[in-house]
Amino acid sequence: MVRTPDFDKARVYVLNRLEHELSPHLTYHGIKHTIKEVVPAADLLARLEKVSDEDHLLLLTAAYFHDLGHIQQRKDHELISIQLAEEVLPEYGYSESQIAIIRGIIQATCLPQSPKTLLEKIMADADLDYLGHENYWKRSNDFRKELDYFERIFSDPEWLAYELRFMETHKYFTGSEKLLRDGIKQQHIDEIKQLLGEPNLIE
Repeated sequence: MVRTPDFDKARVYVLNRLEHELSPHLTYHGIKHTIKEVVPAADLLARLEKVSDEDHLLLLTAAYFHDLGHIQQRKDHELISIQLAEEVLPEYGYSESQIAIIRGIIQATCLPQSPKTLLEKIMADADLDYLGHENYWKRSNDFRKELDYFERIFSDPEWLAYELRFMETHKYFTGSEKLLRDGIKQQHIDEIKQLLGEPNLIE
């Protein structure tokens, strides 16, 4: 008899650690990014792409775990997320083969993204769903604040140029996400170009 993983307990484990152990300076990669953005986006795309019930469960498990590594470090946090998943998921009834799939899904969020399976493509799209979302400008500002604290301070033109480079090289992988987000993402790219062309944007 195949044992069904205890997804609810795994989810509670992650949420408890995210809530109590993340740095308050992670203004983008906070708990909201996981529970309000990535998990709902992954859930929606899984339904639109018609994945199986088991794959859906594995995808959502990976979505909850994908940024858990931030409790230890920002750089290469995905590797820490994978390590934590490998350590704790057996306790919640996940098999070795299921954990191997989850490992690949989390790995797919590493930049530059190079997902191979459908689940990995869904996760890559869900992680950067905000690029084509109506709240892009707010979340972009949240990410800028995070980088200001941990890495470097950007001037306005530097930040816009940084965002433009990233947006123009990024692509969504699933047909569903392209339909949902490509048009709005292009609007944001056009808005950035317009701002960069304004003469009053002085460094």
